[in-house]
Amino acid sequence: MRNAASILGLIGGLIGILVGLFGYGYAELSERHTEVGELFGLLENPGFIRFASFIAPLLAIAGGAMAKSRALWGGVLMLISAFCFYAAFGFNVGTMFPIGFVALGGLLAIAAGKPDEPKAHF
Repeated sequence: MRNAASILGLIGGLIGILVGLFGYGYAELSERHTEVGELFGLLENPGFIRFASFIAPLLAIAGGAMAKSRALWGGVLMLISAFCFYAAFGFNVGTMFPIGFVALGGLLAIAAGKPDEPKAHF
């Protein structure tokens, strides 16, 4: 389960980088050129969009990398990342795979215990 959590976190983070690039880019573009924002829609909180565009993929990749050795910490980071993706961008066709991969990876990492230890990491 740790290997699956690691791979899901890394893949979700890499896809999330693309989502983050578009989100950060649109936040900057709509703020610098107001006519673009008026044409396609203004963002309610562009500062949070910028923050989540950077931190969510970072947490997903870091959580996926930590899932093998520190499964609990990696799982928590991945769940925070999935929440940031959802809070910033919502659940839509562009975010369903990063949110799904990272959330599932986080749940698998938290549920995993070391195979050579009789008790889990709690």
